[in-house]
Amino acid sequence: MNGAHSVVQTLVNCGVEVCFANPGTSEMHFVAALDAVGGMRPVLCLFEGVATGAADGYGRIAGKPAATLLHLGPGLANGLANLHNARRAASPIVNVVGDHATYHLQYDALLTSDIAGFARPVSSWIHQSTSAGSVGADATRAVQAARSAPGGIATLIMPADVAWNEAALAAHKLDDIGPSRVAADSIEAVAALLGNGKKSALLIRGDGLRGAGLEAAGRIQAKTGARLLCDTFAPHGEFGAGRVPVERIPYFAEQIVMFLKDVEQLILVGAKPPVSFFAYPGKPSWGAAEGCVFSYLAQPTEDCARALQDLADALDAPAEPATRTPLVLPELPKGKLNSLGVAQVIAHYTPDNAIYADESATSGLALMIHLARARPYTHLPLAGGSIGQGLPLAVGAALAAPDRKVVCPSGDGGAAYTLQALWTMARENLDVTVVIFANHSYAILNIELQRVGVGSAGAKALSMLDLHNPEINWVQIASGLGVAASRATTAEEFTAQYADAMAQRGPRLIEAMI
Repeated sequence: MNGAHSVVQTLVNCGVEVCFANPGTSEMHFVAALDAVGGMRPVLCLFEGVATGAADGYGRIAGKPAATLLHLGPGLANGLANLHNARRAASPIVNVVGDHATYHLQYDALLTSDIAGFARPVSSWIHQSTSAGSVGADATRAVQAARSAPGGIATLIMPADVAWNEAALAAHKLDDIGPSRVAADSIEAVAALLGNGKKSALLIRGDGLRGAGLEAAGRIQAKTGARLLCDTFAPHGEFGAGRVPVERIPYFAEQIVMFLKDVEQLILVGAKPPVSFFAYPGKPSWGAAEGCVFSYLAQPTEDCARALQDLADALDAPAEPATRTPLVLPELPKGKLNSLGVAQVIAHYTPDNAIYADESATSGLALMIHLARARPYTHLPLAGGSIGQGLPLAVGAALAAPDRKVVCPSGDGGAAYTLQALWTMARENLDVTVVIFANHSYAILNIELQRVGVGSAGAKALSMLDLHNPEINWVQIASGLGVAASRATTAEEFTAQYADAMAQRGPRLIEAMI
């Protein structure tokens, strides 16, 4: 056994079953170990940002980490944007990053870099292994760190000689760290707050937006009348028909202020206080009304779902939520295709329990409105705001839940960042339907240009926000990367193409010309 074998076997022992990889020379012993060690599924990605984004999607759905295999500092750096998104989503990921052999670093070869420096802003745990004999133990600590509540990114740097030198036996899984249970006196304090007659809301994140946590939140609302809220980009939530309805905080600063203007006390459940996405001249950054009192039911490191259940019991809340979302499917559109029509068709045809890896951007408002009362679904949005996440997120989600349909609604600008994910969808034959909202523009930036007070913009400025000249042809791109693709220019065409995609399995792309 060499160091690479030890690491791969340790990862498998710790329940890590998938590795999203873009390897290079320093990682060849790890690559070879994938043949020698059973239980690890390697998934080749053509760009490191796809590998890290896919690991994020996998972690959100599977609830456990995947590994990434990245080539030295530049390979890690290529994946940083989606590691930023994953950090904001509290997704569990184990990065294995190759490095030059320890004795080679003194020569400052071309690919020598500060790998730990690249990793630090997005990692909750970083370690550089120095011995093949201990690298297995390092790997099991990396998995433990990634699994620690609420989930984090662990980066293990493995020099080439550590990988090829003789190693001891592989290590085994360490105990998980957290989440901890919220203390009884904290539960009682929040219960008292909810009985003081003030207008209250619970801002919920994490597992409080799913399963038993969401049901408990509905019970609390039934007893107290408190509003149930989630962040604009809550990383993982369950919505749709039959579920307890949750209000999503709007995107723009002034909308947040209006949305929260009547809330006198805001109780945070694994969430942070609401703030605007950006600062704008003359507009507030802080979302809550002046005088609003903030309290914490649960911190991110605590068990949010259990805290909500304990609070519901402390309140002697009803056994069932008073309100559930009704199923209301929209009528099918006709004529000219626009983002509203696309949303109507998606909401009408998507089956139960689909997963949305959502980067629909400016086209997303209509989609969220119609999905709110569509069949039950899981929503994975752009958790960290760095575009180029949607397609890779869909790859990871599809691998984590191969029996569920994955839909990826994406703006054309964001999809262009990580279009290589289409190739991985084809290679792995993933059941993902990608819908490209083709408006040939960075449409959100056209809005932001006015909101930041720029005023009139000239031809040079506007050209920076335009995706014409040349116009991106997504059908040709997808076909070239092995994904069946079609283009819809009318509502009727999109309806037929999307209905067909939902009736079939495997990767599919539809370019919606809006």
